Amino acid sequence: MEYVIELKNVDKEFKVLNRHEGLKGSFQDLFSRDYRIVKAVNDVSMQIKPGEIVGYLGPNGAGKSTTIKMMTGVLKPSAGEILVNGKIPYKNRTANSQNIGVVFGQRSQLWWSLPLIESFKLLKDIYSIPDQQYKDMLTLYESLVDIKSLYSKPVRQMSLGQRTLSDILAAFLHNPPIVFLDEPTIGLDVSMKAKIRNLIKALNKEKNTTVILTTHDMGDVDALCERIVIIDKGTMLYDNDIEHLRQFFGAYRTLLVKTKKHPEELSEDEKNAELVQVENFVKEAFPDKDFTFTLTEEGWCSILIDESQVRLMKILHHLQENMKIYDVRLEEISTESVIRKIYDEH
Repeated sequence: MEYVIELKNVDKEFKVLNRHEGLKGSFQDLFSRDYRIVKAVNDVSMQIKPGEIVGYLGPNGAGKSTTIKMMTGVLKPSAGEILVNGKIPYKNRTANSQNIGVVFGQRSQLWWSLPLIESFKLLKDIYSIPDQQYKDMLTLYESLVDIKSLYSKPVRQMSLGQRTLSDILAAFLHNPPIVFLDEPTIGLDVSMKAKIRNLIKALNKEKNTTVILTTHDMGDVDALCERIVIIDKGTMLYDNDIEHLRQFFGAYRTLLVKTKKHPEELSEDEKNAELVQVENFVKEAFPDKDFTFTLTEEGWCSILIDESQVRLMKILHHLQENMKIYDVRLEEISTESVIRKIYDEH
């Protein structure tokens, strides 16, 4: 099997200065050799096939960005081996950059004051994209999203959603075999998130582009990822598909309750107050049981329940006796709940 990305027992260590407090401490730090070693990535191995969309997940500080930077050639691993398109990234940074696309959150790669089409033309020259390939890519883009209306718009005048959309198109413009997307939907509304997810999925299908996606939005994972890799404190915890992972949490179910007729019309503070009320009622009645309480985007109160500890219907009955419930839904454990429990409990 030919892989586009291979990591074998990869480590990355950083020397971090043990800083002292106060003004005197700041002067001491200028000449201090008091360092400690922090292992950001610890013995990570994985192989990624052409055309895969892989969700690379973990809490803040888990080592995701460090791994991505090593795969793009920005950082050199302390130990182990990385091959991207058959080359060692940090030894072949120029060649590697020609064969990857990158979108890092809200840091745009486009020219701030230029109209979008001029940024695309500059990228065409930078990557030496043949004329016909460039025209074909623009034709493909225009068939997938309404991008023509943005061609004449300077990047600085775009909304966050329009800029993110344009950055993703720029990353795919030179038709790279691999695209790294770091939090591509962060800060976007529900409609724009759906549009960007559909775009990524369509470009992956059309061009068979391998996509490595880091995100905290489980909607991205559910919509796009065939496979997820979970890392925490630099160590890989899981590498397989999401359905396989859910099998480990077979006793868990999610109870969704609507405590107001139109929760979507409430303010964020009002939604949170409703969730706190639900949480208090449940915890008072079942103080020694394990629950996870969250709010959905639509304003439903979500309760993750381990039915090996307490039956879901007992909790629902208790809530109905103590507060007004307008609507109820039952779901199997969600991707978000699975990932949260892994972060919390390893």
